[in-house]
Amino acid sequence: MGTNRLNENQLCCRRKNTIISHIKPGAAMEKCDAEQKATLVQKAKLAEQAERYDDMAAAMKKVTELGEELSNEERNLLSVAYKNVVGARRSSWRVVSSIEQKTEGSDKKQQLVKEYREKIEEELKEICGDVLGLLEKYLIPNATPAESKVFYLKMKGDYFRYLAEVAVGDNKTSTMGNSQDAYQAAVDISKTDMQPTHPIRLGLALNFSVFFYEILNSPDQACKLAKEAFDEAIAELDTLNEDSYKDSTLIMQLLRDNLTLWTSDAHGDGEETEEGREN
Repeated sequence: MGTNRLNENQLCCRRKNTIISHIKPGAAMEKCDAEQKATLVQKAKLAEQAERYDDMAAAMKKVTELGEELSNEERNLLSVAYKNVVGARRSSWRVVSSIEQKTEGSDKKQQLVKEYREKIEEELKEICGDVLGLLEKYLIPNATPAESKVFYLKMKGDYFRYLAEVAVGDNKTSTMGNSQDAYQAAVDISKTDMQPTHPIRLGLALNFSVFFYEILNSPDQACKLAKEAFDEAIAELDTLNEDSYKDSTLIMQLLRDNLTLWTSDAHGDGEETEEGREN
């Protein structure tokens, strides 16, 4: 009886092995990648809920490195993760830079503040380098719909802009040029393939106008770009997609806020210059 049972088990194993041997290696790999991707995306969502954005960014970086085009959800998870990671460093850099400018007294104290600012700068540069690497190697080449191309080119413009905020000399000039080129390429596609009310097109106009105001010190160009985007969207408000209504109207409000802020700065009404709102 025991021998028969053993033979049945062996027979069952042989059948399993036969079935497995007929599965194509490519299909098995695809299944493995899909499972890995799903796990990483879940990890990113969990990290977002826990507000652990470094973990979220690390998970979405691995998803991107699998080499497939990202879904809208995955694209947004990647964007949110790195926006928070780099945003924390940008905020810290501004605070420490302000302290550095106001620091008086001993050389030792000034050196301490300077070294701390440089440490934050290195972190910021590394993060931006990671994002720009993902954009160049995977995201922009794999982007099929116009919407995705615009999203990633805008992102490229954003991260070169963040680098330009801390760069100096020739490095600042080249970084500014890279940022402007990416934004302009995104604008060219968005004007051909996207409605003026599309939230990605509006977000692009918002951030590009901030680039003109804060990086190029061109308030007239910044106001012109922001006003044009706002007016074009208002004129086609009836075409606004119900799904994106909230996002579009929020960005339109940010465009209007910046126009108000920049206009008051131009007239010398603002006591202290505020940061422009961005997407």
